[in-house]
Amino acid sequence: MENNLTEELKPQIKLTKRDHYIHALKFLLFSISAGVIQISSFALFSDVAHLTTKLSYFISIVLSVIWNYTFNRKFTFKSANNIPIAMLKVAGYNAIFITASTWWVGELTTDVSGFIKYLVIFLTMVVNLITEFLFTKFYVYHNAINTAVKPQK
Repeated sequence: MENNLTEELKPQIKLTKRDHYIHALKFLLFSISAGVIQISSFALFSDVAHLTTKLSYFISIVLSVIWNYTFNRKFTFKSANNIPIAMLKVAGYNAIFITASTWWVGELTTDVSGFIKYLVIFLTMVVNLITEFLFTKFYVYHNAINTAVKPQK
């Protein structure tokens, strides 16, 4: 009885192959916009305000994550699931990713500047794009994709 009840409460939304491609494309586009925010704020903090590379990276990725999470939840995955729980899951991913990437960005950019510094940031952004897409699609929103879609009349 309990198993049937749990199954009944789960959304019965069947995703097509096209839906998966659209999710990937939308996530990519929103991530590009978040990347613009990240690289712009990184340049501002690093090159204009002369903060350390690690601190500049940390601030810029936090700004990027807030932007990306907000738009992908609403427009890419159209999720109506419990927002605080989804936020905690994404925060958990980012606590690990941001900690690790802040460390490696700092280590890989010690005693370098210019192109190399930005290449490390760009490659880190690509790693973040791929891992965060997989994490959010298949863990955070797995059973809640398109649950905020209003039914057609």
